[in-house]
Amino acid sequence: MKHSLTVIFFLLIFGTGFASCDKTARGLSDSDTGKLVGNMSLNPKGNKMKIKIGTSTFTATLEDNPTSSAFKALLPLTLTMKELNGNEKFFELSSSLPTNAANPKTIQNGDLMLYGSNTLVLFYKTIPTSYSYTRLGRVSDPTGLAALVGSKNVNITFELE
Repeated sequence: MKHSLTVIFFLLIFGTGFASCDKTARGLSDSDTGKLVGNMSLNPKGNKMKIKIGTSTFTATLEDNPTSSAFKALLPLTLTMKELNGNEKFFELSSSLPTNAANPKTIQNGDLMLYGSNTLVLFYKTIPTSYSYTRLGRVSDPTGLAALVGSKNVNITFELE
């Protein structure tokens, strides 16, 4: 009998412990992911960025590398990016960022790259390339990016989400 009571007591304690681990028991739901809780973000890496062009906003995911970390330290930035080659907008940053350049062979629409150590490049078309870049990040859904940036210089704001 004493053994049975011990087992029942253990199961009650064990079951209560699991219930307290359930996020709904703590008042959290699946929709809370990515929201701010106090001053703490549920996205601790801070790898999401907004790219604003006119009244439109794109979301980009930044790479987890020293170059992206140095770029994040500069944000927010509003830049007049110049047109080049009918496939990219670029801006010469006033300071150099760390690099780890490689040739990606193909640039994708929405790629955010660093050319050299201080040229920020936002690509709006997919193209083959023989140049080397350090990857900063990528626009999550670049649909409409090319039409929005057009063929002239454009003001673009980069800020952390």
